[in-house]
Amino acid sequence: MDAAAPELPTIRSFCIIAHIDHGKSTLADRLMEFTGLLTARDKATQYLDRMDIEKERGITIKAQAVRMKYTYEGVEYALNLIDTPGHVDFGYEVSRSLAACEGALLVVDAAQGVEAQTLANVYLALDANLEIIPVINKIDLPSADVAGVKAQIEEAVGLDTSDALLVSAKTGIGIAELVEAIILRIPPPRGDRSAKVKALIIDSWWDSYKGVISIVRVFAGVLRAGDKIRMMATGKHLDVIDVGAFAPDIKSYPDLGAGEVGYLIANIKEVADSKVGDTVAAADDDDAVPLAGFKEVLPMVFAGVFPTDNADYPELRDALTKLTLNDASVTWEPETSLALGFGFRLGFLGLLHMEIIQERLEREYDLDIITTAPSVKYRVTLKDGEVVIIDNPAKMPEVGDYQFIEEPMIIGRIQLPEEHLGPIIKLCQDRRGVQIDLKYQTSKRVQLTYELPLGEVVFGFYDHLKSLSRGYASLDYDQGEYRRSDLCRVDLLVNGERVDALSLITHKANSFNRGRDLCVKMKDEIPPQQFEVAIQAAIGSKIIARTTVKALRKNVLAKCYGGDISRKRKLLEKQKRGKKRLKAVGNVEIPQGAFHAILKID
Repeated sequence: MDAAAPELPTIRSFCIIAHIDHGKSTLADRLMEFTGLLTARDKATQYLDRMDIEKERGITIKAQAVRMKYTYEGVEYALNLIDTPGHVDFGYEVSRSLAACEGALLVVDAAQGVEAQTLANVYLALDANLEIIPVINKIDLPSADVAGVKAQIEEAVGLDTSDALLVSAKTGIGIAELVEAIILRIPPPRGDRSAKVKALIIDSWWDSYKGVISIVRVFAGVLRAGDKIRMMATGKHLDVIDVGAFAPDIKSYPDLGAGEVGYLIANIKEVADSKVGDTVAAADDDDAVPLAGFKEVLPMVFAGVFPTDNADYPELRDALTKLTLNDASVTWEPETSLALGFGFRLGFLGLLHMEIIQERLEREYDLDIITTAPSVKYRVTLKDGEVVIIDNPAKMPEVGDYQFIEEPMIIGRIQLPEEHLGPIIKLCQDRRGVQIDLKYQTSKRVQLTYELPLGEVVFGFYDHLKSLSRGYASLDYDQGEYRRSDLCRVDLLVNGERVDALSLITHKANSFNRGRDLCVKMKDEIPPQQFEVAIQAAIGSKIIARTTVKALRKNVLAKCYGGDISRKRKLLEKQKRGKKRLKAVGNVEIPQGAFHAILKID
């Protein structure tokens, strides 16, 4: 924000920071209702969460911006609420939303207290120099501990809570005081409407009728329909078709000036051309400097997605094309597997992002798909010194073809009640974590900081964290550096044939257990054949675990009710030779359920 630019006294731009399920979307509903933006007829729970998945899971996936008008002491104010995702997977989008605000409401559940995502996002807000208003929500609950939560905010975040607002988003208690605090405590934006245009893209999505719609915060100048603009990250020159705001639905305005938050529609053909965090400048402004903080969002977790019926491959490709119109952070490329046929390799921002995309493919596009076990990007240095990035275990070079492997690390912060500390520390140690810090935020609440391999976190870590702490622990993490590690590829062989879709990369210390679990799980999934089926786990040419699916056998001795033993032996030998011949030419069909079962291996 330009400190020399004039203030725009009747505008306030703010966002809500909260952990999942602390009442962020419900509070947004109450604010819109209080300012008259939502009538009783329009009212719906979590109005700004437009997708069914957002409503069901209680999470925000796509950012939304809504403009509310409220008259205070005879002056009409425009209050811009930017509703942001809270999950760590969408941390970059949160940082861009914060860059578009002057203030933030720090919402904390009166019963649950400060949790990991709350802290992660409040530190982002403090770095962005935002005015933070502590808001304690759900004060109507019988288990609410307002004094305890205030003390926790002061200890964990360092904010003064003497003027914290006590509200119940569900019942509407304290909403009038909250709106007043937004007007009085959040500073107005600064911006020069006479300067050349400069705006920040907060988020974008595809609309079937209007094309790409981008939420923007204008920092200088005025955007009008017919203006010629330039996207600074891509260098594309575009014509503005329409500008406006969400009040709460799309509403066109003659212009969008400095300090205002609204939408921009230009002749953008793909969401990828309107990148989150990009700067919009005037097409003729050659001296324009992009706003700080832009970065390309890179996927962290990868998985193969295949249709259960290969005939559905074109439908899956069309679905991914449409899906990436709404979410440019998903990357995809064609992939072929000997076991699963034709499919795609998808890159996701994190595990929650992967779950959401998988669910959307199944629900919105009515597809029956198989997702392979998630993997991360490994850096492999070959014998000749060349460094290759591997995101698919099946493409890992053979043992002896490389010098060493490096794996990505994360710095994880775990918030938990003190009584669950022992089991959680053991979980982190079992996942090859290195403890960096342990500090008590209050007498009963602890923050653990661990350096963990990302590859260990994607395999059920979060589920174990929740079950060991009875749901009270929360995890937030930052990307760390690549670290050299003693890793290997474990292959699954069925009847001597490698099943490429079930290969996984693991630490050598865990390879035997992982290989054994893989074999035992596959034994349960593969139906008995006419011949004996060997299931083996191997590292290179070395078999580390084996189990066998016994053959279906016909009782060839049923007709022998007497006589010499050699007669019986002769019949058994004949059967044995037949089974051996069958095994040489037989083909084992691996059922689809096997691939789902493998995902549950810990």
